[in-house]
Formats: sequence, C-alpha cells, structure tokens
Amino acid sequence: MTSGIVTAVLLVLFLGGWIWAWSPKRRADFDAAARLPLDDATSPHAPPEPRA
Repeated sequence: MTSGIVTAVLLVLFLGGWIWAWSPKRRADFDAAARLPLDDATSPHAPPEPRA
C-alpha cells in the first residue's frame, strides 16, 4: 500500500516537473541557458577586450 502511494506521488512530481520544464513561459530561460557555453564574452579563456 505504501509503495503504491509513494509511486503515485513520485509520478505526480515527475509530471509536474515535466510540465514546468516544457511550458512556453520557460522557453526563453532555457534558450538563454543553452547558449551560455557558446557565449565567448563570458568565457574565462576569451582574450580581454581592448580598453578605449
């Protein structure tokens, strides 16, 4: 009985997280996070920008 309740709660939590992650409101945040590794401006190995 207890294992069934735990399974149901975990399933609901998983589905809630899945809906949260794939909601259209989160798309801009996830797109920005996906571009972080490709952003040379924040790379520690990028050459320093020249000062004016």
